[in-house]
Amino acid sequence: MFDAIDRKILTILQADGRITNARLAQEVGLSPPAVLERVRRLESSGAIARYVAILDRQQAGFNIQTIVMVCLSHHQISSLQDVKERLTGMDEVLECHQLTGEVDFLLKVAVKDMNAYTHFVNYKLSGIPGIQNVKTSFILETLKNDTALKLMPEG
Repeated sequence: MFDAIDRKILTILQADGRITNARLAQEVGLSPPAVLERVRRLESSGAIARYVAILDRQQAGFNIQTIVMVCLSHHQISSLQDVKERLTGMDEVLECHQLTGEVDFLLKVAVKDMNAYTHFVNYKLSGIPGIQNVKTSFILETLKNDTALKLMPEG
């Protein structure tokens, strides 16, 4: 899938997405045009999905973060698609995962305060037809929150 140089480029970009092309080229031992061509290929193939700035949640004023488990009352395709669209369209939902087993969706939610969370549950989640049960766990402390994938050497 990726050769050794691609893996090195991707590892560096995961740590510093703002690195200059010249510095990146120096780090991987290629010319700047060759590195730029590789990065563009990785972007166009979808290997690099996007570039973002990762904010400090509390400095941004989002003091409450929760894990929300959502169970549906029925699993028909039409209603399932509606639930997916509504969940992923909510600004408070940072992550939305469809699961197997007893829980249908696992959400990571960030809100400013308890009033905002109450409003989210009472007026947004409860307004989605087909949701049978919602269970919330409040995150007390985040011990690890990494975004980088560890790319192993081939072989």
